[in-house]
Amino acid sequence: MNKNQPIIREIPPILPDETFLVFDRVKKIFDFPLHYHPEIEINFISKGKGNLRIVGDHIGEIDDLELVMIGPNLPHYWNNHKCKYKRIHEITIQFNQDFFDESLMSRRIMKSIGELLQKSIRGILFSRETAEKLKDRFFNLSKLNGFETFLEMLNILYELSIAEHTTVLSSYSVEQETFIDTDSMKLIHDYVHNNFDKKIKLDEVASLTNMSSVTLNRFLKKRIGKTFVSYLNEIRVGYAARWLIERDLTVSEIAFESGFNNIANFNKIFKSIQKSTPSEFKAKFNGVKKIQ
Repeated sequence: MNKNQPIIREIPPILPDETFLVFDRVKKIFDFPLHYHPEIEINFISKGKGNLRIVGDHIGEIDDLELVMIGPNLPHYWNNHKCKYKRIHEITIQFNQDFFDESLMSRRIMKSIGELLQKSIRGILFSRETAEKLKDRFFNLSKLNGFETFLEMLNILYELSIAEHTTVLSSYSVEQETFIDTDSMKLIHDYVHNNFDKKIKLDEVASLTNMSSVTLNRFLKKRIGKTFVSYLNEIRVGYAARWLIERDLTVSEIAFESGFNNIANFNKIFKSIQKSTPSEFKAKFNGVKKIQ
């Protein structure tokens, strides 16, 4: 296998008139190459302790109960790794982004589910408590038929949307976050994502929102808990992390393409955010299988 081959889009067999798919299977080995697809995916895994999980730029080992939600086009991968179980129970649910139509999602009652779907663009790991609470529902889902299945799926999504102690897995998302059109945060977000690879001055971003530089930093601190420089660096490192996985470029090339004009500064900031150097991060993914 050529380690530099691109990650390939999987095409799940969801027909146009289908709502979602449920895969319920017991395996000796739980092993899926690195891939992505436009559908949203929920994975419930029982007796898979020691498996390797990769979601975006996150790498981790799963416990004996695993419940994750993966948003559209976010690369993900599973590998048997250190798992010693021989009967791994996997329940995977896949559904399209338009699972609910726009008019329904605009209703107040659907707000928490809408926020869940938006949050999934970075991948969500749910707590063991949530997995325990919902495990019987996942085990029974494939035994239901027709509208019963739809109602149970709706119940599961609601429970996930109000679950506590969730963890966002990837530092980057493939789908960009959405904001209210009149929101200053949208102006800042869109400008930074469109220009992160160039030199960006604080005062030019502040002028977009009719704020002073000081006011802009106060706004960001209140809104997202970080200064503009920290926000910009996280976006740049997010793109860099993604490209280290997906593209056949050197660390130096990626540093400059992601907006850093100094390789030493890039290494320092990348390590402070990702807890590893760019080279170490890239090496972690070199052995990862990709769909051919």
